[in-house]
Amino acid sequence: MFRLLIIDDESAILHAFRRAFRPPEFEIATAVTARDGLSEWDKFRPDVVILDVHLPDGDGLQTYEKIRQLDGRVPVILITGHGTSELAIEGIKRGAFDFLLKPLEYDQFRDIVLRACASSKLMNTPTMLGPDIPEESSADALIGRCPAMQEVYKGIGKIAPQDETVLILGESGTGKELVARAIYQHSRRVNKPFLAINCAALPESLLESELFGHERGAFTGADRLRIGKFEQCNGGTLFLDEVGEMTPLTQVKLLRVLQERTLERLGSNELVRVNVRVIAATNIELEKAISQGRFRLDLFYRLNGFSISLPPLRERGDDLVSLTHYFLQRQAKELGKSLLSVPFETIDLLKKYSWPGNIRELQSVLKQALLFMSGSVLLPEYLPAQLTQPLPVIPISGDNPTDLMEGWRQFIQQQIDNHSTDLYAQCLAKMETQLLTSVLQHTAGNQVKAAEILGITRGSLRHKIRSLNISIERTIWSNSSHPD
Repeated sequence: MFRLLIIDDESAILHAFRRAFRPPEFEIATAVTARDGLSEWDKFRPDVVILDVHLPDGDGLQTYEKIRQLDGRVPVILITGHGTSELAIEGIKRGAFDFLLKPLEYDQFRDIVLRACASSKLMNTPTMLGPDIPEESSADALIGRCPAMQEVYKGIGKIAPQDETVLILGESGTGKELVARAIYQHSRRVNKPFLAINCAALPESLLESELFGHERGAFTGADRLRIGKFEQCNGGTLFLDEVGEMTPLTQVKLLRVLQERTLERLGSNELVRVNVRVIAATNIELEKAISQGRFRLDLFYRLNGFSISLPPLRERGDDLVSLTHYFLQRQAKELGKSLLSVPFETIDLLKKYSWPGNIRELQSVLKQALLFMSGSVLLPEYLPAQLTQPLPVIPISGDNPTDLMEGWRQFIQQQIDNHSTDLYAQCLAKMETQLLTSVLQHTAGNQVKAAEILGITRGSLRHKIRSLNISIERTIWSNSSHPD
């Protein structure tokens, strides 16, 4: 449940928020004056505040500053009339989350409030580290005893109190955001904002605007000045996920911010000074991207002041069992299921699977199993089909390309019919398995030649061979399709 505090003297505004955000997902408290709003804060302890910049008993920006002094992590959304947006923009410069113009548009204000709630959750949900996390804990957890995870914990402990840029490496679904949050929560900036942005989720022009802001008229559709995340997060921590997907132009601008602590909004020549700690993450091999001219070497050096590498789930040994029990207990409680035991046969199937989607896929698989489960024992039959049935072999050669397309169609449809929730990862793993198997068969198992043909390093090829469970003997085959 998210707690929203709305401070506004218009009854229509208060009514609109009560209708848009209902229990049990939301709890709302309201106030019509700044004094009552601050008094309500002490009793209510909101997750998000929506604040009018003009109140009967004072300037909304003065109220905003008082709220910020109480807790600088709570996102504050400012409401303003059309003629007073300059006040709201000034509030954004000081760190407010966003602003809304009257009259309110339902879709817009709901979207902004939901984003503020997500941001509040990132800052305030604790992240626990270590091999043993209490099952009753409400925290998000990084669990594991394997040597690679022990190094992750040590790395977080070493770098969190410093103010250095951090680069988190690891495949999709390994928990990079959790590591970023743990670094933030153990840092000296813990009482300042923590904002996250996925660099792969936005096109270049929108990403630049989101990060650095823009002036009114900077491009078509820029009808107002926008303060970017760097300014908005001044004094705090900014998490740049999928930083390897940035375009060259955006990389140049990011490099300048990291080097000089200054930026220019799009459409402006004015330099703006910022003080932001950057934590970046990527699932791509940056060294390969650099060799291909897709990522700047100087930016890599700036980001890689301190790096933490998260291991894929398939390389974490018995951590899989600990994670399975942890997620099952939490999800069973959320779903109102009674789970007493997980038999050896089920654990054995989980261990044999390669987990291309890593921990995120494990959570999805376990949730599906719980939804299908009858009784209190998680039998193998309740697991999704990708764990219990060999994937069909898809032809990758031959004279008739129709066979290839039909094979893919059948595979995709089968996974859809089996209620897959990670079809992208499954298709990627199948494609890589068949590609590598075909090339290794062509080179008679010579990995040096195979890496040359594939255009990857030999180390990367070895890693893929292990992760995709490909065996190299007299005949090269994938364990997912090898005959007994």
